[in-house]
Amino acid sequence: MCRNAGNVVETHWAAEGARAIAQHGPVGLATAVPQEPSAGIDLQITYLSNLMGLEFLPRTRYGVHSVVNVQESPAKPSTGSTTMTGGQALISSLLRQGIDTIFALPGVQLDGAFDALYDAQNSGDIRVVHTRHEQGAAYMADGYARATGRIGTCMVVPGPGLLNATAALSTAYACNQPVLCVTGQIQSNLIEFGRGLLHEIPNQLGMIRSVTKHAARATTPSDIPGLVDTAVRELWTGRVRPVEIEVPPDTLLSTGDVALLDAAPARQCPEADPEKIAEAAKIIGSSKSPIIFAGGGVHGSQAWDELGELAEMLQAPVVMTQNGKGALSDRHYLAQHTFAGKDLLAGADVVLAVGTRFVEPTTYSWRLQEDRTVIQMDIDPEEIGRNYAPTVGIVSDAKVGLAALIEETARHNRSRPSREAELSAIKQAAQEKLDSVEPQALFAHAIRRQLPDDGIFVGEMTQVAYWSNAGFPVYEPRTYLTPGYQGTLGWGFPTSLGVKVGAPEKVVVSVNGDGGFGFALNELATQAQHNIKSITLVFNDGAFGNVRRIQTEEFNGRTIASDLRNPDYMKLAEAFGITGRRASTPAELETQLGEAIAADEPALIEIPVQPMPNAWKALALR
Repeated sequence: MCRNAGNVVETHWAAEGARAIAQHGPVGLATAVPQEPSAGIDLQITYLSNLMGLEFLPRTRYGVHSVVNVQESPAKPSTGSTTMTGGQALISSLLRQGIDTIFALPGVQLDGAFDALYDAQNSGDIRVVHTRHEQGAAYMADGYARATGRIGTCMVVPGPGLLNATAALSTAYACNQPVLCVTGQIQSNLIEFGRGLLHEIPNQLGMIRSVTKHAARATTPSDIPGLVDTAVRELWTGRVRPVEIEVPPDTLLSTGDVALLDAAPARQCPEADPEKIAEAAKIIGSSKSPIIFAGGGVHGSQAWDELGELAEMLQAPVVMTQNGKGALSDRHYLAQHTFAGKDLLAGADVVLAVGTRFVEPTTYSWRLQEDRTVIQMDIDPEEIGRNYAPTVGIVSDAKVGLAALIEETARHNRSRPSREAELSAIKQAAQEKLDSVEPQALFAHAIRRQLPDDGIFVGEMTQVAYWSNAGFPVYEPRTYLTPGYQGTLGWGFPTSLGVKVGAPEKVVVSVNGDGGFGFALNELATQAQHNIKSITLVFNDGAFGNVRRIQTEEFNGRTIASDLRNPDYMKLAEAFGITGRRASTPAELETQLGEAIAADEPALIEIPVQPMPNAWKALALR
């Protein structure tokens, strides 16, 4: 769904020998600083910059100055100024943006923010889910965002706290999720001096920009509403990705006159280039056997209806990536497995790729021929042609672009008989081949039989989930979640807790191996304390199973660092106050999962298993 965003007002300059005098205001700041500026000069620059509502990052060894006008924003104050602390300004600004849930870990640099959260939580304005590790807080924010389509928010201390959250932020970045990370800092007048203050790391903003699309800092309470407003607008601009804001502890504790801002308005998606739409429509309308590849961008823009309408108009099979699963119900004959993509692609004369990086057909063993007619639609212009040079590239949000394409294609579309019999047979044959991979298929189908249509499957980097990326039937949008190309081991369990917080009315099942589950099993405490009623499956083979199999098969059995010593999972569950169950077969898993769903309580189900076959080799996918 589209939301509006303004431009970030940020100026970077690296003029050698610049020194901050600030004679011309934010727009024409001209300065002169020695190559190795002294602490005194940096303090003077910071002071002058703060007076103008700017953030100054001293150059020191980074060779670049950065000035961010955190006050400038298209939004207007909704009320007059009010005297409040920086912490109150921060929480009030988050509330103004509709944020009602925060996954957080407290710490001394965030005391001012948590003091404000105390009042907001007591008044019922916000829910604070405190976790046992910063990775858990950020993963849960990711899960919340995926379940709701709204901003998932985490709050962590600076330095090691933020570094702990980066694996989760990198996953949200890879999967285009709206996550806002709120971070502390060290004392504002000592940032970048390297004195060794608690949690200090050099260039924290520069570091976090590797896994966010925007990061900025406020150093006065009055700056904070603009900081939050700009971050939210940036988050929703174009390709959705995480953003970070940080506020030093002295700013959170100090008081000032603060003018709160209204929430950022709903985004207006730009129209797709009509000439590109017309060109693509003519090609698609005259095609004999088109095929559609649909990715996570279809979910991000809620373009499910448009995708189905265009596919039916063209009688085009829809191959969904692992992040696109559920964009078209698997009960529809046009919805096809990625496993069938190879054969379907070979017979297609035109390919439409929507909201996907289009990796599989260009990097797997079944590569796309270089002379194939390809139309690529993506909201990010940098993705057009990244993996394959398209015949027509359309920069557009999937919902807006597909709607325009439907209207224009109707004028050119040839008469098309139903392909139901043909495509149903292809789909059935593909499913039969997929189901030959055991025991993965048997366990996955046991889960599917118990999981409601709108139940949410959260897949980890584990054997049953690998199979499920191709073979697990999905019937509704946003009910099949993966870590995408980051392949983040340890993502599944904590993310599923955030999913359940965001969608408490739905059944949420996470599918983990014992290796990945071990990354965050301490969050069982969070699950119990906050009564998060998700169900966690742990397939226990006593190893990093994929690694051990590779070492066994490809390195002559030279296994190293792949065997695991695991706890007694039933005692572990009991120790944390979670219901523990065990299942040794697919039939037992189906029974135990059904009982756990009926009990509607936090549950952990262990499934002891033997090493599983390589699904990719069995299906000749790689």
